Amino acid sequence: MAFLFNEFNSWEKYCKQHGLSLHESVLEFEVTQKGRTEKALWDGLQHAWSVMKEAVVTGLEKETVSRSGMINNGGKKVFNNSLSVLSPEFQKLIGRALAAKEVNACMGKVVAAPTAGASGILPGVLFTLQEIHNLPDKKIVEGLLVAAGIALIIEEKASLAGAVGGCQAETGSAAAMASGGIVYCLGGNIEQVFNAVGITIQCMLGLVCDPVAGLVEVPCVVRNASAAAIANSSAQIALSDVSGVIPVDECIEAMGEVGQSMESRYKETAMGGLAATATAQRIAKKVLIQDIEILPDEAS
Repeated sequence: MAFLFNEFNSWEKYCKQHGLSLHESVLEFEVTQKGRTEKALWDGLQHAWSVMKEAVVTGLEKETVSRSGMINNGGKKVFNNSLSVLSPEFQKLIGRALAAKEVNACMGKVVAAPTAGASGILPGVLFTLQEIHNLPDKKIVEGLLVAAGIALIIEEKASLAGAVGGCQAETGSAAAMASGGIVYCLGGNIEQVFNAVGITIQCMLGLVCDPVAGLVEVPCVVRNASAAAIANSSAQIALSDVSGVIPVDECIEAMGEVGQSMESRYKETAMGGLAATATAQRIAKKVLIQDIEILPDEAS
């Protein structure tokens, strides 16, 4: 029987006992528990990776202006800026994460990884990782399998939904998936992969979901970029064998506990946080009434 992805500690033990890599164990789960063929899985993953890359390219080459006007080609502005804060590579990372998420905000095609609200993180991270390290698509796709296994456990122990656990559950989970994927793709061992996940969750813990006007635009898009940066910093720390101290399973349990204790106004209701500011309220009033068509009363 394949491993059922209920905790990281058991996942590590299962892989070591059966001589499997992390991606092989996820593949086994999909084949035996979901009844899919390996070919169909690899083809599907390759397609998902292609869509992710297309989202990055689209966001950097096409107009990405949302109907609300809050999103306005931010990805390409960052990507093409002549001033780099740290390095051109970091600038590209941020620009790509913004660009892919902006495609979602403008109703383009993205991969929900794990959600549409966090759809810029894995594309931005893995696109840049592949470019810098000249990795083949096969390795990136294996990294996506590892990321999927990470998401399965987070979903089991906490949540992937902003409406349940706040933005920590969406961008936090996506950043953890990306960080683990980075470490895996660069040859890190299982302990390092899981340490990266735990460190990332520690950095994202408690982040609320407070979309302005109820739209997955502000602050969602910029959080995709910051989460991409955190994913890379966590991966660098883990690959350097710096311990996160708190085991990854306990980090996920803490995320679940924090999500449960959050007030509903901080969980995708647009009633708290940035969504409750005076500026956000003015935007909401403008955005939410501009396209309403008043229909005649049938009784009259």
